[in-house]
Amino acid sequence: MIRITVNILLSRKRQPGAASCFIYIAVSHKREVTMKTSVLTGKENFQSLKPPDLSCCTKQQLQDYFENSYELNESLFLSLKEDDIFYKCPDRLRLPLIFYFCHTSVVYVNKLVLSGLLKERVNLEFETMFETGVDEMSWDDTENYRMGGSYKWPSVNEVMDYRRTVRNIIIKMIQDTPLVLPITKESPWWGLLMGMEHERIHLETSSVLIRQLPVDMVTKPDGWVYGPMKYSEPVMSNPMIRVEEREVTYGKPDDFPSYGWDNEYGEETSRVPAFEASKYLVTNREYLEFVHDEGYSKKNLWTEEGWGWKLYRHAEHPAFWVCDNGCKGGCGAALSSYSHCHFNTELTTTNGVTNGQSNIVTNGQSNGLTNGQNNGVTNGQNNGMTNGQSNGVTNGQSNGVTNGHTNGFNRGGTVYKYRAMFDVLDMPLDWPVEVNYHEAHAFCSWKGSGNRLLTEAEMNVIRDDQFPPSDGPKSDVIYQDNIDLNLNLKFGSSTPVNMFPATEAGFHDVYGNVWHWTEDHFNGLYDYRSHYLYDDFSSPCFDGRHNIILGGSWISTGDEASRFARYAFRRHFIQHAGFRLARSLETAELPARLIDSEVFVLGIGVQENPYVIEEEGHKVMKVPTTNKQYGYDEKHQLYGILEQEFGYRDPLPLAIARLCKEYKTESGNESLCWIGCGTGIGPMHLHNVFQNILAIDYGGRFIDTALKLQKGEQVEYTKSNGQQAVAMFDGVGYDNVVFKQLTWLPNEVNSHSMTVVTFLDRTLNPKAWLARLWEVTKEGGLVLIVSDWEIEKLQVSLQRHMVYIGKRELSYQDGNAVAMMTIWKRI
Repeated sequence: MIRITVNILLSRKRQPGAASCFIYIAVSHKREVTMKTSVLTGKENFQSLKPPDLSCCTKQQLQDYFENSYELNESLFLSLKEDDIFYKCPDRLRLPLIFYFCHTSVVYVNKLVLSGLLKERVNLEFETMFETGVDEMSWDDTENYRMGGSYKWPSVNEVMDYRRTVRNIIIKMIQDTPLVLPITKESPWWGLLMGMEHERIHLETSSVLIRQLPVDMVTKPDGWVYGPMKYSEPVMSNPMIRVEEREVTYGKPDDFPSYGWDNEYGEETSRVPAFEASKYLVTNREYLEFVHDEGYSKKNLWTEEGWGWKLYRHAEHPAFWVCDNGCKGGCGAALSSYSHCHFNTELTTTNGVTNGQSNIVTNGQSNGLTNGQNNGVTNGQNNGMTNGQSNGVTNGQSNGVTNGHTNGFNRGGTVYKYRAMFDVLDMPLDWPVEVNYHEAHAFCSWKGSGNRLLTEAEMNVIRDDQFPPSDGPKSDVIYQDNIDLNLNLKFGSSTPVNMFPATEAGFHDVYGNVWHWTEDHFNGLYDYRSHYLYDDFSSPCFDGRHNIILGGSWISTGDEASRFARYAFRRHFIQHAGFRLARSLETAELPARLIDSEVFVLGIGVQENPYVIEEEGHKVMKVPTTNKQYGYDEKHQLYGILEQEFGYRDPLPLAIARLCKEYKTESGNESLCWIGCGTGIGPMHLHNVFQNILAIDYGGRFIDTALKLQKGEQVEYTKSNGQQAVAMFDGVGYDNVVFKQLTWLPNEVNSHSMTVVTFLDRTLNPKAWLARLWEVTKEGGLVLIVSDWEIEKLQVSLQRHMVYIGKRELSYQDGNAVAMMTIWKRI
């Protein structure tokens, strides 16, 4: 049976001439569930709760928000038709979906163990396997080894058992643990909030991946409703609105009573020169003009980086547009040859509706609704109603639409359809286009000189937020009772850009619908500080290779939908993201913050970071990265480390190594973990003392140099006095020493007989490294920390799992220098 639901939404205050109401029709068959394993530990749910107020929330509110986060994410995976689809790679540079499905539950455990709210792990194997994803450095990276068919993932049933266990454990933890208010960043409860908001991030990122699957692998869940195709009159123009010069301050106060990611805190004040911006997000209709004008073939419109991406991907149109030309797809592993750019003009029961003359049931000129037994609705020339006033019906048995050449937007000989979450629809011309930064920039160039994307400061100007953050939760859009925006899963898709009310200045969709790409590189705000529970959530992305996205999308919930939300992706990344056109009105420094720090990438080197908008005549603000670890990874710092390790007869690492030999009788010599290994002379000197050695540093240059030295290469460097020198290891036989670049200590580090820490003073957040030492050290093993930190200061992070044994003075450089080492035992 087909269920037809007619929803009538009464009009809000609209512009003159707007319709008094609009109608959308959701047509769906009763879903035939063919999946072997249930993916719900609770109920199917697509209704998102507002975040808890951390100044006054109750345990029940925290539990409700946790269960809501869990259920939203699981409900999304109801769309996968079979268990084996969990092991597909919708994106060639992302892991199979099974990883993301389990990953969110693993993060709860890892963070709650770190915060102390959980005393024991649930399943260390899972909490290692599903801990760390992949973040490709470029659009032409090779696929991760875990993407192939040979990697053995657990069954969906095993993952469900784990998710169910974690859910029950966390609910019991909430009920049994005393709650002290307010919950702040220093509270152990912060780890629970972190897990919930992390799960909501993956609700969105997993939706992007599922949207890239072949359409016949998915089915639309019963509670999922697409937005209307049209609202009122078609959006035929997108005028620019002038904004006068003003000063703007943004950033989240430390005492704001909601969870926030580290990059949101701090404060930035910018003078914003006069500019103008488009009234609406750029629509599919507008972008279609660019495509028809062969914008994807005009190299002069693209940046060098963007053109390289375009050629590599053979891109001819946005990723979520569908044509019939067999365009190169972006899936990986077993789906690497798949292209979604094919129309199926034959009758099919796999995914709903097939449009065209060959169909059994056709809607005539009266735009009535005629239902076919096997194929839902089949549309003729005039099209019935597709979730809007005058559009065709697109929901069939599994709610997919495979359109023939009689439907769709045909101009210049190519028909373009639109891939929604679970269906291919006729092109929704009034919805915002979804593109990556490169595609957005090319469109701006095509529109003429001076056109660009908004900056972060300008985005904060056009929002016209009514209340200052000092007013508390009511100042944040996600806490409003009636959010008149396409946000927080109001719909399961984008909506027309003219559907929701404009700000006082006249701008629509400053929150929701799709994210806004901006010109700014992702960076911390003034006085940025990472959080020890997730030290590398933001800071590795302060590299000039990630651009900020703002405003949230239709599926953004919780913190993602907050006024303070600042997220970022690499410029080639596909997301539910679009853009708004902007243009400066005076010659002045553009309030776009671009990173000018050099960042070394292991295996690649230093990548040039082009200042695109500066090259086009705009003056910009060049700022250093707020990740000070990148500063320690510059060439002159490498030379300093090499001089410390190789420029003296008795360097500090060898003095440390001598004590490691002395204490191995107490700890055992099975394995050593050296954290802060520099260029590696200390760990290498111990290769015949310990059976296995893991040497870790966050510095890409340091690890790159250590690997060269390990292979017997000579490395030239410049000493502090200007003299040239050469570093090299004597002899061979260092195969039991493994060097790794890590920005934190994941579970894959395992546990060791002895752990040495030598770089606390050059880390972004020392507490983040100290908090993990107990789990990377075996029970009864020793931790040797070389630092000027007082014992009392170290005990704050170590006392739950370590006992202080004593301290030693290290004399090195022929007695001309002294360092302090404290020794701790894992209990």
